[in-house]
Amino acid sequence: MKKKVLLWMGIAVSAMTWGTSHAQDEQESAAVYLEEYTDEFQENFFEALKQKGIQNYDRAIDLLLKCKQLEPDNSVVDYELGKAYLLDKQYIKAQEYAIAALIAEPTDFWYADNLLTILELQGTPLETIQERIPYANQKLKENLAVAYFKKQKYEEARRILKELGTSRLVTELTEKINDSLQKGQELAKTPAPKLKEEEESTDPVAQLRAEIENLLAASDNGLLDVAKDALDNYPLQPYFYYAYGAALHRNGNSNKAIEVLESGLDYLLDDQQLANDMYRELSKAYTAIGNTQKANEYLNKINTGL
Repeated sequence: MKKKVLLWMGIAVSAMTWGTSHAQDEQESAAVYLEEYTDEFQENFFEALKQKGIQNYDRAIDLLLKCKQLEPDNSVVDYELGKAYLLDKQYIKAQEYAIAALIAEPTDFWYADNLLTILELQGTPLETIQERIPYANQKLKENLAVAYFKKQKYEEARRILKELGTSRLVTELTEKINDSLQKGQELAKTPAPKLKEEEESTDPVAQLRAEIENLLAASDNGLLDVAKDALDNYPLQPYFYYAYGAALHRNGNSNKAIEVLESGLDYLLDDQQLANDMYRELSKAYTAIGNTQKANEYLNKINTGL
């Protein structure tokens, strides 16, 4: 028997679509899709995510390999296998599955980010596998540049940016890289100046944040779509990682929420309240997947003095 299920693909945070004019193009990389899957596939897949969440990597890999037999061309299975093998420190196998996932979905940011993580842990430069991936894809190059920036690999990010044409992403990311390099390759610690009230009324980021805060407070079902669109268009704004992660957790996808929230931590500056909110949400998400150790770890990070 088959039935409809929600299966979370790599988020494809349009990490690299900074102008709102490109938002529609990213709908093709939707975070969720409906498809027909057998009960056996569903059971194996979600049990695998559970086992990975409690650090039982061997069991998670076995279950994902069963999913691979049932759905040989499913890129999300390749992606999850790459992550599971990475956590199990089987880097060669992790690399092969990560490459397979990226070939299937070259515009997915998380697939690109995962592959770079695997290569970095092996001390392997991207150039060694560049011919095996669709490197000519413009979106893939943008994703790689942002992923390198996130990992504070600024020279690698700049090298890729030089291969891209002029765009808002290239300009803004280049400025952030230069600023980080000037400050000893550390992200700037000085918070942005507070906007005047009249400026806030026309600032799209401030408007989005206000809208999302209302949706969060009201537990509105529209939060997921609004938060995703905000992150698509402003991928260096940590608040939107928090909002999207919270929305994912509320919609029952705690594993993906953890991935988004932990990625957002890389962009935090001096906003301790936001850090507390993200730690609290991560604690809830890890609790939901049964990993009490990580849940307590994030709970202990919360600054109760605020």
